[in-house]
Amino acid sequence: MSASSVPSSVAPSSGPVRNWAGNLTYASPRIHRPASLDRLRALVRDSPRIRALGSGHSFNGVADSTHDLVRLDALPQEIEVDPSASTVTVSAGTRYAELAAELHRRGFALGNLASLPHISVAGSCATGTHGSGDAQPCLAAAVRGIERVGPDGEAAWLRRGDEVFPGAVVALGALGVVTRLTLEIEPAFQVSQRVRLDVPLDEVADRFDAVFGSAYSVSLFTDWEADTGRVWLKHREGDPEGDWAGGHAATGPEHPVPGAPTDPATEQLGLAGPWFERLPHFRPEFQPSAGQELQSELYLPRAAVPEAFAALRGIGSLIAPVLHVSEVRTVRADDMWLSPSYGRDSVTFHFTWLPDPEAVAPVLAAVEERLAPLGARPHWGKLSTLPPEEVMASYPRAADFAGLLERIDPEGKFRNPFVDALFPRT
Repeated sequence: MSASSVPSSVAPSSGPVRNWAGNLTYASPRIHRPASLDRLRALVRDSPRIRALGSGHSFNGVADSTHDLVRLDALPQEIEVDPSASTVTVSAGTRYAELAAELHRRGFALGNLASLPHISVAGSCATGTHGSGDAQPCLAAAVRGIERVGPDGEAAWLRRGDEVFPGAVVALGALGVVTRLTLEIEPAFQVSQRVRLDVPLDEVADRFDAVFGSAYSVSLFTDWEADTGRVWLKHREGDPEGDWAGGHAATGPEHPVPGAPTDPATEQLGLAGPWFERLPHFRPEFQPSAGQELQSELYLPRAAVPEAFAALRGIGSLIAPVLHVSEVRTVRADDMWLSPSYGRDSVTFHFTWLPDPEAVAPVLAAVEERLAPLGARPHWGKLSTLPPEEVMASYPRAADFAGLLERIDPEGKFRNPFVDALFPRT
């Protein structure tokens, strides 16, 4: 049976499909939506080239293909809590908002969430997506097991402790179609959120550990042209409070993007509430962020903060005119081979750009020219101008992943141009 004739309970798309931001039209001629694992397995088995497409929140071609794509959101949703093991097993296409609400209903929580809860679990983990917090690694670090459909259409589990497991979680979709994940959970907790305004950037750079250690999750927003920023502090109830209090307290709700309506932003002003209603910046029922935007993000070693702040402030007049807002966050080190925070505590510099690719491209290149020498690794799902060979040179386990890729998928069924550029076939 050919790939195009494999039946699917939900008809594959035939017209152009764009990503969330609208800056990318997927090149795939067909985007399938199987309604059962058996249909998915048949698609994978009988397709010469196929890749999974998550919620479409990537800004580059990491998930795209000139061959078939498959969405997993029509598969039966599974959220199975194992209280004795402190885990939840979840279907890959589930979005974090859905998972978090159900976990909280059962009295459990995830340790961290990204800034928007609209993203799919599998896609977020595959690209090393993260939240913020000195003690919080990226979302994929919570994974204890993954079930994936391999090139032969067979589904198999990999578990933490397996030799190749650290190479198989942040895998850019290159090792198969992930269908279920088992994640660590903990008892539900409360979080309160406060915002500090007009915080001097000099103070943040000079007292970085104090600022970012002052709450469970901390974010700095600025445009790099002004001398100040705004700091979001998400305090976990029951934890000791930090003693840093720069700038002054906001007296009303704030949106991370200056001037944007505040209704989409999660509750602030110190009112405690469920973890999943405070750790993200945005409510799931609203369009997040600026809506019309491009994004890029660079992970740097934590020790590079002073140089990075100076470099970005030095070109702030270049950055600000094409920027909605920039966010600085911290991410704890992990051991996953392709995680941008592999082996080092990291500081991430995120840029939410105006939706003008021609104007943004030279500014992004200027940003990367200054941050690359400091050890920058780009987010796998966001825009970057760095050459693939330069990117991979910063990953100590890149050769190990290349070997794993050849072993698991020797015919390249799950490859695409994005993966080929990073790991050329020999």
